[in-house]
Amino acid sequence: MQLYIVRHGIAIDREDPKCPSDPERYLTEEGVEKTRQVAKGVAALGATADLLLSSPYVRAMQTAEIFAKEFDYAKQKIRRTDLLLPGAEPSLLFRELVREKQASSIFLFGHAPQLDDIIATALGSKRHISSLKKAGVGLIELKRLSPPIAELVWLATPKLLRRSGK
Repeated sequence: MQLYIVRHGIAIDREDPKCPSDPERYLTEEGVEKTRQVAKGVAALGATADLLLSSPYVRAMQTAEIFAKEFDYAKQKIRRTDLLLPGAEPSLLFRELVREKQASSIFLFGHAPQLDDIIATALGSKRHISSLKKAGVGLIELKRLSPPIAELVWLATPKLLRRSGK
């Protein structure tokens, strides 16, 4: 199973007086545009999407919707899961993925450092080996889901992915 790990795009700054509560923080115009270019770049690499899972926070869902559009994946089919919220236990996510055996390519949309926890857990590391930037993407190949055994295929910065989509 291929697992694409995607950090949400650039969101409104917490210090902005107009900033809503954390779950309601949304992507900025720049965040939307750069994330769209990243999604285009990931698609240009030949990625496909059987399933999109997202944190229920607005900025993660917006990021998932941008990717869904690029992959001709119906927005209504994006599944929200609290297992991608900050602080969720990564091993619970992998147990949940066992139910998705028909999906060979899954995209996860969430937050730092939670996504870095997921990557570390998949690779059997007690420490982070990554630090995804906003709209950064990683690909891991899962050999076993629970407990996870995986291989890191690649990690890419948003800038690199935007270039690959041009």
